Amino acid sequence: MLEAVVDPELHSSIVDLGMVRDVFVDVDGLVSVEIALTIASCPLRGQIESDVESRLRGLPGVTGVEIRTGAMTAPERASLMAKARKQAAERAPETEIPLTTRILAVASGKGGVGKSSVTVNLAAALAARGHVVGVLDADIWGFSVPRMLGVNGRLGGADGKIHPNEVKVPSLRPNGEAGTLKVVSMGFLVEDEGMALMWRGLVLAKAVEQFLTDVRWGELDYLLVDMPPGTGDAQLSLVQATNVDGAIIVTTPQDVSVGDALRGVKMFQRVDVPVLGIVENMSWFECPHCGKPSALFGSGGGERLARTLELPLLGQVPLYPRVMEGGDAGKPIVTADPASSAAKALTGIATRVVESVGATTAV
Repeated sequence: MLEAVVDPELHSSIVDLGMVRDVFVDVDGLVSVEIALTIASCPLRGQIESDVESRLRGLPGVTGVEIRTGAMTAPERASLMAKARKQAAERAPETEIPLTTRILAVASGKGGVGKSSVTVNLAAALAARGHVVGVLDADIWGFSVPRMLGVNGRLGGADGKIHPNEVKVPSLRPNGEAGTLKVVSMGFLVEDEGMALMWRGLVLAKAVEQFLTDVRWGELDYLLVDMPPGTGDAQLSLVQATNVDGAIIVTTPQDVSVGDALRGVKMFQRVDVPVLGIVENMSWFECPHCGKPSALFGSGGGERLARTLELPLLGQVPLYPRVMEGGDAGKPIVTADPASSAAKALTGIATRVVESVGATTAV
């Protein structure tokens, strides 16, 4: 009977996933069930418990249901995710992403924290080292990557596959080779930005899935995915369809932003995706004239979050006017003004990310 209870995020039976540890029925008809959740603070605990109870209470002779929950160990969680990914892979079509590509999800718990700005600058910093870098703009509702990278034009295609738009990024090294950015976004497909705002739920998840399966990326060292804010269908589609090497969580120093980012971290931890660390954006305002810092949004939120979760603080990026100007003009700050403190912070974050996931064949 419990085979019919499905984990809402992993879309597989809790029995098949090994989440049911023990079932005992006493002589009076009381059923005791022990369930192992992926993490102790699993946000779906109540829904899973409710589904288990409703399934069992309908059985003849059952007088009551008692449910105990615990947390899986790290090896148990890894085994569960291996099963879930295998089952998802059997259901999903293959992607065109090369097996050697490092896939990085850039996420936030809420909008307005500069996640897309961080994504495009990290991508540009990696490309400036001579890498071939893909940027998948999975923020279907609020796509901004094309504008921030200065990439225009409709997506091409052949043989039923989408071809990404490409742009060369000059090297920041003397005599170094230029890198390549390959970009896919809903912004290249819709005539009106308002059209994407009408998309919801499964339509959004299917759009992300199509980008993952129908884009012919070709040679690719890194794929950065600019995730939509929150912890919904798009994130799960990415995790289930690919082998994500790591997630980068973007927050601002404000406590409300940090609280939302915490939920994003737990979502990735629940599906066994390594969280590489925290990026604190808009850490302070840097006066363009005197360089004096001012903590407009408070201070230390990203550092506290990283310390609480025992994760690295990958870097703190100041609120520097030229970052916003460069985003509007399609010129990422890491290449437009590499000597600025914001560019140095973002380049340093890119270096630490590469160290975390392992370098590809760098130039």
